[in-house]
Formats: sequence, C-alpha cells, structure tokens
Amino acid sequence: MSVIPTARRARAEATAHKPLQKGQQTKAAIVDAALGLATQIGLEGLSIGALAEVMQMSKSGVFAHFGSREELQISVVREYHTRFEDEVFYPAMTAARGLPRLRKLFDNWMKRTSVEIDSGCIYISGAVEFDDRPGPVRDALASSVNTWLSAMRRAVEIAVEEGHLAADTDASQMAFEIHAQILALHYEARFLRSPDSVRRALQAFEGIVQRYSRDADTAARARKTPAAARKPQA
Repeated sequence: MSVIPTARRARAEATAHKPLQKGQQTKAAIVDAALGLATQIGLEGLSIGALAEVMQMSKSGVFAHFGSREELQISVVREYHTRFEDEVFYPAMTAARGLPRLRKLFDNWMKRTSVEIDSGCIYISGAVEFDDRPGPVRDALASSVNTWLSAMRRAVEIAVEEGHLAADTDASQMAFEIHAQILALHYEARFLRSPDSVRRALQAFEGIVQRYSRDADTAARARKTPAAARKPQA
C-alpha cells in the first residue's frame, strides 16, 4: 500500500463517470453478498448453491460469473482487501507523516476490528481455515495480509525518519507487536467478550510507542542541551 497511484485514481474517476454494465453490477452484487456470508460462516463455508439461494438466482447463473468456488473465494478476499484499504489505510494518509500517521493507522484498524467483533475478520478466520492448505485462496489471503503489514512497517520507518521513534527501532518487530495487539483484541472481544478489551488494546499500543520512542526523546533532549552543560565538571 502506498499513496493512491495515478492509475488507481484514474480507474476510480472513470468508474464514477461510467455506469457498470448489467453483468458487472450483478457480479458486484454477488461478491457483496458472498462477503457478508463469508464474515459469518467463513470462506470455506461459501458455496455456489448457498450464494444462489441468498441472491435468489440459479446455481448456473452464479457459476457463470465465477466459474468455480475457488474463484468466488478469491474474489471475496480481494473485495475485503479493497474495503480494508478504503477504511483503514487511505484515510490515515491525511495525517502528518510519522507518529501521527502510525497512530491513525492503528486507530482506523481498531475501529474496523471493533465493528467486526459481531461479524468476523476474513484475515483472521481465513488464516485459521487456510493456514495449512496451500493453494490460490491461501496465496490471495497471505498476499493481502503481507501488503497491509508492509504498509505498517513503512509507517514505522517513516516515524523513525521523522525522529519520532528511536533511530535503531526494528520496524518489523514493532509492526509485529502492533499486529499482535489487534489479534489479541479480536480474540478477547469476540471470543471472551471482555468488556475492556478495546481500552487494553489502546493502552498496549501506547506502551509500544513509548518504549520505542524513549530513546528518541533522550537523543532529542541531548541535542538541545548546550555542550557546556553536558561536559563533565573537573
């Protein structure tokens, strides 16, 4: 993920001025229904028959748009990723570079996770379903998650460049720890129904930020301290 590419913006503008063809509208509606179904029963629970029933279409009508159950599942993963970007990543790009942007990314991620407590996260449920099942669906899931985690690592690196985090910050480690808080939040809130899980996740995130920024603050104070004041007395 990066700032919206020109090609993506051009496609978005073109789509805004060009109505979808009937076949495209139908396929988009099927994917939307499939995504809603998948958040409830998982990707593995999706079937052409179940979706045909939800859409009040024939099985052959649904099959004509995808060709296989696997292609349907991959389409759902891609649609989920697109919505994730639109809700979590791109809005955070309006925040200032560095720590403000990193905080915004986490805040947006938290909001989405909170909404999904009553439905489910395709990234998390998909990982459980396909962690040991190689194939195109697993590849699509892993690619989407890796793309997002790469964006988080880059946000940490930018915070280091801006001097908001210590120069020796391990971006991969920090991103790992942030990701761990989201997984813990989802588990605590969705499975254990812990009422204070959101507060604890926010507190944990701030603890991570403080730990990685402590050395940066020390260095900044040292730079502001006159050399004479730092020189040991005889």
